[in-house]
Formats: sequence, C-alpha cells, structure tokens
Amino acid sequence: MNKNIQKLYQISAKEERRIIGLMSGTSLDGLDIALCKYKGSGLKTEVTVERFTTVNYNEAFKAEIRKIFAKSTIDFLQLCVLHPYIAQKHAEMILSALKSWGITPEEVDVIASHGQTVYHAPKIQHQIDLYPNSTLQIGDGDHLAVATGIITLSDFRQKHCAAGGEGAPLAVYGDYLIFSQKGEDRILLNMGGIANFTYLPADLDADRVFATDTGTGNTLLDAYMQKHFGRAFDQDAQEASKGAVDIELLKALKNHSFFAAPVPKTTGPEVFNLAYLEAAQLRSNTITLSHSDVLATLCAFTADTIIACLSQSGIQPEKVFMSGGGMHNPLVVQKLKEGLPHTQFLRTDDLGIHGDAKEAVLFATLANEALAGGEISFGTKVPSVSMGKISFPH
Repeated sequence: MNKNIQKLYQISAKEERRIIGLMSGTSLDGLDIALCKYKGSGLKTEVTVERFTTVNYNEAFKAEIRKIFAKSTIDFLQLCVLHPYIAQKHAEMILSALKSWGITPEEVDVIASHGQTVYHAPKIQHQIDLYPNSTLQIGDGDHLAVATGIITLSDFRQKHCAAGGEGAPLAVYGDYLIFSQKGEDRILLNMGGIANFTYLPADLDADRVFATDTGTGNTLLDAYMQKHFGRAFDQDAQEASKGAVDIELLKALKNHSFFAAPVPKTTGPEVFNLAYLEAAQLRSNTITLSHSDVLATLCAFTADTIIACLSQSGIQPEKVFMSGGGMHNPLVVQKLKEGLPHTQFLRTDDLGIHGDAKEAVLFATLANEALAGGEISFGTKVPSVSMGKISFPH
C-alpha cells in the first residue's frame, strides 16, 4: 500500500483526529485558524476547539487579492501566481500559530482549507444556459501540504456544484452535524461578507434542513468604510450610529431579482458591491447622502434582507444563533431584534463554538466527515456528498 494512502487510512480509523480548519472569507480580513479535536462522525460528531486565532491580512496582501477578487475581467497572470502564493502565506500563518501554541505539525492529522474565494457564479447569477453552477477558490492544497508537512483537504465547494448545488452555503453540513438539537428549532445565522442561515428542525428530519444566502452581510459596509474612511470596518457601528436610514435608498437596494428568487439561493460581491450601491443611489436620487446615513441604511439593508429571507422560507424562529463579523455590529443586531421581536438572539458561543471560529470549524468538520463519515443522508434539499480534494505532503 502507498504510504500516503496507509497514513490516510490510519487517520480515518483513529478514535480521535486533530484537524486544523481554515477560513478566509469574502471580507478579506484575515485567516481564521481553528485547531479542533474530533470524535465520531455524522450525528455522533463530537468536536472540541483546542485553539483558535485569526491572523489579519496586511494591506499589501489584501491589495494583491483585490486585483482579481469578484471581477469579471482580470489579469490571468495575477490569478495564476496568487494560487500558490496564497497557499504559501497560509502555510506560514499555520506554522506560526502552531509554534505559538507549542504544537508540532506532526501532532496534526490534516488541514481543512477553504481557500480564498475569488469568484462565485451560480447559474442564477451568470444566467448562461450552456454553463453549470460554478465557483472558484484559490490557495493550492498541494503547496499547503508540502509547506506544512500536513495532509491537506481543500477545494470543498466543487463537489457541491458537481452534485447539483451552487457551491454555497456549505455551513449546512457542519451546522446539522454539530448544532442540531432534538426538540428545538434552530436558526444558525452567519453574517460574514455575505449573510446566510441554516434551518435545523426540532425533529432532526434531514429533509427539512436547508441553508441559503440572504444577501449582504458586511461586504458593502466594509467596502464603503475602506473607500471613504480608510478603515477595514465600522468598529461597533460608530459611524453608522451617527446616521439615519434613508427609506428611498433602502428601497432601491432591495430592488434586485435575487431577493425574489426562491430559496435556497446564493450570491456574492460580484453582485453586491460599491458599483451596485452607487447605482442604487443614482436611482433613488440619494447620491449626496452623508456617509453616516449611507452606512445606517446599509445596516438596515443587511438586517431587512435577513428577516425577509426567513419570512420567505416560512420560518418564525424562536432562537437564532449568530456567528461571523456581523454579530459584532450592534446596529445590525438591534435592527434584527426590532424586526423579529419574538425571537431570542444568541451566539454560537452559547453552543460551545466561538462565533468567530465557527466557519473554520465547519470546514474542519467537512474534512472529518470525508475521512471518517460519509454515510449520513442530508435529505433532498442538500447534496449528500463527501467534499474535499486530498493533497499529500510527500
């Protein structure tokens, strides 16, 4: 037996597996690194987050990614060189984190790398009959494996597309395996660059489980702050709280076919970006609004579209467990609570997984399922597939 295959077999048979989950989202703020310990698989999955950190990207690194990020016309040389370069940088971040934790690479079984999304194009978005749903994440798994010496699973979203999905949101798999609770309906709401939620029914019926994007999370807010304030995001909604929601601009922002499309659905910064905001301002004659008023309106846009998507799905949630950067925005959270006054808003921290670590943990869970599970049905709305391409270090 090939020694790499043998090692993979041994890892899959272990009672406990140590998996590093990586997440770099559309906000381009940094790399989330979660060191997780797993027992079991499927609905018997037990996960403990041993360590977690976020390594912030410097502005030069962000600028290199933005040269191709969510753009229909790019320099293909830039795409080609970024694919290994991002992996090399991620490997440096992982090795540095492990060193600070006093853990050697040999003590880690596998890495689960989401990579960096640079373009997301489901059919609902590209609308080209000839082509299927598609999405592209870069940060090559082979480079990551060789640089760290750790077996790496990567490029998870392609299998989802191949099986008829849109490549997102993938949170539904980990949400169902880790956070389902018999006797309690739950909504797992992640507010990253794009917001999405997973519905977990109290009867644990996989046929009723589904996940969908709702629209923007932080992507417009962050992009606007970067352009007009030179800051990565609006800390504690300090600028947005100085403004007032402009109803006409809010109406214009909501005037997009995505919001009327049936769930589940996905989208990305390719659609909702500063050009979209500017077009909405021109249509609503609000181009002279103050920056604070625009930010306040964007907060309302995020909250309102989340609420509308829940309503469209026929869900009246008793409990919503939040994660992602948006959970730190008090104005967005306030507007969610005002729009859903009978709903209790909590964080995934209350379920044992820090909200900032959740996405990285979910990709580690996908890797655990690919290695030791793969026997559970996710019902009719979610493809029941094992995801992740395997890269060996030797």
